[in-house]
Amino acid sequence: MASATRESAAREPAARRRGPRRWTAALGAALLVAGTAALTGPANAAPAAAGAVDFATRCVPPPVAGIPPINGTTTAEITVDKTAPKVGDTVTVTYKVSKPAASNPVDLALPADIMTPTGEVALGGAQSGKLTVTGPKKNPPVPGKGEFPPFSMTGSFKVTAPGSITLSPGDYNIHTSYIMELDTPCTVSSPPAPVSATIVATDDPGANERAISLGSASGKPGDRVTVTGSKFTPLTEITLAGRAGQAQTADRLTFTSDAEGGFTGRLKVNDRATTGIVAYEGASWSAEKGAGPAAYSVVDDTPLPKDSQKLTASVTAGSLTMSQAGDAVRLSSVDFGTGGGAKGDLQTVTVKDFRGGPAGWSLTGKVTDFTGPSGSVIDAGRLHWVPACATRQGSPSVCEAGSKGSVGSAGATLASAPDGTLTGGEFTVDAWVSLKVPAYTAPGEYSGVLTLTLT
Repeated sequence: MASATRESAAREPAARRRGPRRWTAALGAALLVAGTAALTGPANAAPAAAGAVDFATRCVPPPVAGIPPINGTTTAEITVDKTAPKVGDTVTVTYKVSKPAASNPVDLALPADIMTPTGEVALGGAQSGKLTVTGPKKNPPVPGKGEFPPFSMTGSFKVTAPGSITLSPGDYNIHTSYIMELDTPCTVSSPPAPVSATIVATDDPGANERAISLGSASGKPGDRVTVTGSKFTPLTEITLAGRAGQAQTADRLTFTSDAEGGFTGRLKVNDRATTGIVAYEGASWSAEKGAGPAAYSVVDDTPLPKDSQKLTASVTAGSLTMSQAGDAVRLSSVDFGTGGGAKGDLQTVTVKDFRGGPAGWSLTGKVTDFTGPSGSVIDAGRLHWVPACATRQGSPSVCEAGSKGSVGSAGATLASAPDGTLTGGEFTVDAWVSLKVPAYTAPGEYSGVLTLTLT
């Protein structure tokens, strides 16, 4: 999750160290790390055609405040970095609350940088659902009984359908880390809130149009099924293969497509585990150059011996996930007039690939510019890393560390695992990082946001 300036990780409760991470150096370079899903957008996101909206909100102050819920009005605006995305694109969303419905419920003044907002954005129209957004732990001092300041939260989602997609502000929560860890949840009184932004998604003309059909949906072990394919690359090697969930079975046939990219093949299905059939170009399955799976059942009617029982077990495929050991890292200090590398170590990232299929994975990162006092900036390209990756013993895949060098706003690969017949496992990813601070950079703390994305 995305975030901006944070205190040292030592001041964060362990239960909260799951999203954004802060890295700080004296002078001081600070880097906040976000996890997947994550979700930090570019600083200059282009707004979709819409604007700020008002909606009734019910906020519940922390019990320690001893006051009843607050029924007020929130003013917020949704902006996006792509107003006309294609299906398959990732859209970064910013949820900006210019006027929260809640305020400081006690007489005690709150210091700067102790408030962390989280929230939801409601999607509607061609694509429905809720998007989780997070914001930086950054705020000006708040006087006793004073109004909470404006804040922004960011997140991203993948476009899955063409058409108009609406975005409306949803529930949000203000977490404060001062003396005690307290939450002030605010919910939309009459959901959904008014639409604040609309984007129009279109089909990608370069999308995969490969398709297959089967001559029959079932057969006995050893039967051949006729598979017809279209819109594959002409005169290219094609593989037909059986599938059991995300895993490839032993059934396999290779041949060449015709001059128009079509084919007809007869795959012999012996593996009783086969539940579907795919066709693909290249050495291994990929959704970009394949089609299917088309459902197929192996009807095993072999009689059982007398006085016997048939036992059947199944292995359920899981998902591809990542987690972080912490959300804050403080980089070493550099001296004014000398500059140099503000150094530190990325908090360890654990990747778990329990899909049990042929697809590999890639973990990438991109960073924003580092902003400091009075508008001073250290360019994002000055952050360098040396990645490292370790594979847990027994894992089918072996992870590969990304290349050392600049991260920058364009991003770089931190680690990856290749496609294969059967992939999966557990992996730990680390990196040594250095922010190359120019000499005579204005003294103070500098903060940037590193977003990690697992695909």
